Amino acid sequence: QVQLVEAGGGLVQPGGSLSLYCVAAGRIFDAHVMGWYRQAPGTERELVASIASDGSTTYADFVKGRGTITRNAYKHSISLEMNNLKPEDTAVYYCKLSQVADPLDHWGQGTQVTVSS
Repeated sequence: QVQLVEAGGGLVQPGGSLSLYCVAAGRIFDAHVMGWYRQAPGTERELVASIASDGSTTYADFVKGRGTITRNAYKHSISLEMNNLKPEDTAVYYCKLSQVADPLDHWGQGTQVTVSS
């Protein structure tokens, strides 16, 4: 069983910054990918950024240049920092864990990010 716990988010003014945190616990294999996805009302869930166990990263075009995903010192923990936030960044942000040895994708409960003045 895998559990993901998220923290961060909230209300941010346009042009501001935020940090999101995710910690995974449970049966986690060495080869895995952790990432952040987001879903705004009426839209499909989309990738924001991900980082693999080898350190390789993937970013959505809309976040390139203003977002950074990193692995934290605590094992199976990641952070996402986003700058220059825009109202269109408003969404529920979800942490996800995928593993080669596990057919299931695991999701956090989601954290609301609202960008508004």
